Amino acid sequence: MSEPRPTTAVVLVNLGTPAAPTARAVRPYLREFLTDRRVVTMHPALWRPILELGVLSSRPRASAAKYRTVWTPDGSPLLVHTQAQVAALQAALGPDVTVAGAMRYGDPAIGDVLARLVDDGHERVLVVPLYPQYAGSATGTVLERAHQAVAALPRHPEVRTVRAFGDHPAYVAAVCSALEERWAEAGRPDPAAGDRVVLSFHSIPAAMSDAGDPYLAECEQTASAVRARLGLDADACVLTFQSRFGPAQWLGPATIDTVQELGAAGSRRTEVVCPGFVSDCLETLEEIEQLNREAYEHAGGSGFAYVPWGNARTPWTDALAEIVRPHLSGWLPADATR
Repeated sequence: MSEPRPTTAVVLVNLGTPAAPTARAVRPYLREFLTDRRVVTMHPALWRPILELGVLSSRPRASAAKYRTVWTPDGSPLLVHTQAQVAALQAALGPDVTVAGAMRYGDPAIGDVLARLVDDGHERVLVVPLYPQYAGSATGTVLERAHQAVAALPRHPEVRTVRAFGDHPAYVAAVCSALEERWAEAGRPDPAAGDRVVLSFHSIPAAMSDAGDPYLAECEQTASAVRARLGLDADACVLTFQSRFGPAQWLGPATIDTVQELGAAGSRRTEVVCPGFVSDCLETLEEIEQLNREAYEHAGGSGFAYVPWGNARTPWTDALAEIVRPHLSGWLPADATR
């Protein structure tokens, strides 16, 4: 007799990626991303002409050039790392659950993944946005799209979601472990000598935060937990924001401004960690490792290090399993959720 197929599924959802580092592939990816009303709140009648005639006429070529600097032989770093996290979580949860990966923009699309799982007989689905801190333009749009996709199916599964995990002890430990491993070899930084740890989060428009989005508070909560575990204060372990887009005011201080200031002050050791990015991607590998490093060193600093903490590192994949298991309570055999 064949083994019964699992009826419970977990879907890990990340932002997304173009299929190739070319302008032709980047353009539809950017169009999907920048027409999401949770990402760009301007009325479509005003925004679409700007998008189609301005942004999409020049930005795909520039973005493609950046993607080419980080592309791997296996494809997009974000997709490769997400697939590795899917495999690690599948191994941790065992055969009673199916783990799949999806992207909010691009492929594999959330709707396609959910439709396939339901067609395969899965009756219960846990959707896990891979964003530790909640933002309406990130977690919010993933959950909204997932529910829309489920509503369109001819047969609805039972759905649970993970809202955020920025204060989960296992997640905080995973972020800190990357620095702790580095310090075990290089020694702890000396704040009195000007050494700094920079916690760089993706920014959001200040207007979103002012309207009630909890993202800033959740980033501050994560930063406080990281500082407490590492034994550093807010001067030695600085909270900053990266990846601003357009002329509007965004949450700050900007990471690139901060590292330039540190470089100009003659810093001899600056370590940057991006706690909001569970997978290395364009924003970490090109923006931080390349652009911010260059700005820091050009300003006069030395000893710059971007410190990855997520990807397929065991502390993170173990933490992911610990985060997910309680949300599967009652869906799996008791021993599978321990």
